[in-house]
Amino acid sequence: MQVSDWMNKKGICIFSPIEHAVHLDLIGRVHGFLSAENYFNSLRDHDRTDKTYGALLNCYCRQRQVDKSISHLQKMKEMGFASSPLTYNDIMCLYTNLGDYEKVPDVLAEMKENKVSPDNFSYRICINSHGARSDIEGMERVLNEMECQLGIAMDWNTYAVVASFYIKSGLSDKAIYALRKSEEKLEKKDGTGYNHLISLYATLGNKSEVLRLWDLEKSACKRHINRDFITMLESLVKLDEIEEAEKILKEWESSGNFYDVRVPNVVIIGYSRKGLYEKAETLLEELMEKGKVTTPNSWAIVAAGYLEKGMVEKAFECMKAAFSLHVKNKGWKPNPQVIADILSWLGDEGSAEDVEAFVTSLRSVIPVNRQMYHASLKANIRSGKDICGLLDRMKSDKIDEDEETKKILGTM
Repeated sequence: MQVSDWMNKKGICIFSPIEHAVHLDLIGRVHGFLSAENYFNSLRDHDRTDKTYGALLNCYCRQRQVDKSISHLQKMKEMGFASSPLTYNDIMCLYTNLGDYEKVPDVLAEMKENKVSPDNFSYRICINSHGARSDIEGMERVLNEMECQLGIAMDWNTYAVVASFYIKSGLSDKAIYALRKSEEKLEKKDGTGYNHLISLYATLGNKSEVLRLWDLEKSACKRHINRDFITMLESLVKLDEIEEAEKILKEWESSGNFYDVRVPNVVIIGYSRKGLYEKAETLLEELMEKGKVTTPNSWAIVAAGYLEKGMVEKAFECMKAAFSLHVKNKGWKPNPQVIADILSWLGDEGSAEDVEAFVTSLRSVIPVNRQMYHASLKANIRSGKDICGLLDRMKSDKIDEDEETKKILGTM
C-alpha cells in the first residue's frame, strides 16, 4: 500500500480507475473499510467506475458490513455497474461468512434474473450453501444446472466439494462417484488436487484409493513438497495404517526435502493414538540425535500417553524434554492435568532438587500456583530440609495456606 501511495503521489504513473481500484483494496485491507470509503469519496467522477465501485463493495463484504454492502450494490445496479459475476459473488461470500447460507441461492437467482451469467465460483458458493444446510437435493440441482451451462468448464474442485458433502451425509456411493468425476478433471501435475482427493478417500476409509492416488501423484508430479507428505501421512494415520505411514516417512527422509518438524509429528501423533508411546519417544530421540528440531507439544503428547499407562516417571522425563525446548512467548501451554499429575508424583516420590528444577521450568510457561508449592513442600519435608524460605515465597506470591497446605505441614 505504501508503494502504491508513493507511486500515486510522486506521479510515477497516472492512476487509471484500475490502479485506483487496486489502491482502494489495499487501503481496505490495511486500514479498514472506513479509510477505503474516504479514498473512494475523494476520487474524481471519471475515476468512479465499475472497477472502483467493485473494489469498495469487496471491502464492505470482506469486513462483513451487510447494510453498507447491500446499499452499495443497489447504487451499482442503478449505475449499470452490477454486470459482473464478481459483484454477486462478493455478496454470496458475505452471506456465507456470516453463516446465512439460506440467502445465497436467492442471490444466484437474482443474478440470473439480471442477465448476469454465473461463473464457476458463483455455482460453487451456491453448492456450498446447500451442502452446509444438508440440502443434498438442492446441491444436486445446482450441480446439474452448472454441468449444463455451455460457458462453464467443470473443474475438480467443484466435484470435490460435492463429494465432501456426500461424505458428511453418509452417502458413500455418491461420494465415490463425485470423486471419480473430480479425478477426471484433475490436471496431471496438480499436487493440491491429488492431496485433496487423498484426504477425502481417507475420510471414507478407503485405503486402496488413497494408495492408488499417491502412486498416481508420484508418477505425475515427480517432485513432492512436504505438504504432500503431510497429507498422505495424515490420511494413513486416520486409516490406522501405521506401518504404511512409517514407509511414507522413510520416503520423505530420503526425498531431499528440507526438514519440517510437522512431517514426523504426524507419525508421532499416530503412534500416540495407538498407545505406542515408546515408539513415539524413540522417534523423537532419533530426531534429536540427528540434530533435528522437535517441539514441546510433541514431547507433551507422549508424556500424556505415559501418564495414561501409569508410567509417571517416563512422563516426567518427556515433560522435562518439552520444557528444554520451550521458547518464551511462543504460545505453547502444557496440559494442566498432566502437570498436576506429575507435580503430585514429584511431591510424593521426587527429590527436592527435581521438584525445584521442574517448578522453575514451569514458572516460565504458566503462572505459579498452589500445586507447585505443595509439591516443593512435600519433597523438602521428606528430605528434612528447611521450608521457611518456601513459605515466605509462597506468601510473596500471594498464595494463602489452605487445608491441604496445613495437612502437608502437619507431617513435619
